[in-house]
Amino acid sequence: MRQKITYISITNFFTESGAYYPNLKLSYQLTGSDSSDAPIVLVNHALTGNSEVTGENGWWKSLIGDGKCIDTHHFKILSFDIPGNGFLADETSLINNYKDFVARDIAKIFLRGLEQLKINQLFAAIGGSLGGGIAWEMAVLEPNLIQNLIPIASDWKSSDWLIANCFLQERILENSSNPIEDARIHAMLCYRTPFSFKVKFQRTRNHEKDIFNTESWLLHHGEKLQKRYQLAAYKLMNQLLKTIDITRGRESLEKIVAPISGNIHIVSINTDLFFSPDEDRETITRLKNIKANVYHDEIQSIHGHDAFLIEYEQLSQLLRNIFQVQKSSI
Repeated sequence: MRQKITYISITNFFTESGAYYPNLKLSYQLTGSDSSDAPIVLVNHALTGNSEVTGENGWWKSLIGDGKCIDTHHFKILSFDIPGNGFLADETSLINNYKDFVARDIAKIFLRGLEQLKINQLFAAIGGSLGGGIAWEMAVLEPNLIQNLIPIASDWKSSDWLIANCFLQERILENSSNPIEDARIHAMLCYRTPFSFKVKFQRTRNHEKDIFNTESWLLHHGEKLQKRYQLAAYKLMNQLLKTIDITRGRESLEKIVAPISGNIHIVSINTDLFFSPDEDRETITRLKNIKANVYHDEIQSIHGHDAFLIEYEQLSQLLRNIFQVQKSSI
């Protein structure tokens, strides 16, 4: 078992907008089975995530690990850091011209990374939220690469509602005197639901601060992100979230998804206010007309979008068949 941060240089990269980057640093972590023929699972992180997906500090450690749903005894786990995500707290790796990039650029960078690692087949590409959108973009760019495409609490495009919220996030990040904290407070209202707040707080007060506990909780999340995140990283990730669209500059959804050879497993959250399950149901209806190997499941939760980071037991049950089939054949 091993887990360390390694680097790849992506040279002479042109973004979709035409911006030129002579050298981008792509960091990644590779962990799991030491077997040379172990199937590889690519895990794409979300807006404030990073390549540390398993282990003591892993943000998906309840899903990925020894004996977990995605068992690191059987699978190699690969995760890239989106360039500019600020994980390594290295100012030189931040991207200040965030509008140079769209989600498809990150998919292309990840594919360049796979090429350098001499990986031409993925058992699965899985990601929540932004990470799922990037996985969609990768599948369209390389239709035979991914055996199981698994976008969770995500979509193949940014909806009008998502774009609107990203627009407000951008306004806060550009104009607030306390941008990271204020933007995070707004974002938490998108990631959870009114009923989740009701169950958690019951209109109780923090008497020490003389504010409602719901306000105290939001302030805590804002302050917590402020301590570990950079403004440039937040601006870039928000831009990427706003620009997911596998059909941009191409033909219809049906025509560009048809060549994807692998299974498509879409996982929604029934209360997601950010990536609406209604959008996923519409996608499934359209894709069922052209592909037999398209599947849809829903996590049932009061917690909204954040359920992909909370409802591990449900998520494990929904995904277990995908990964158990592979384990049984090893």
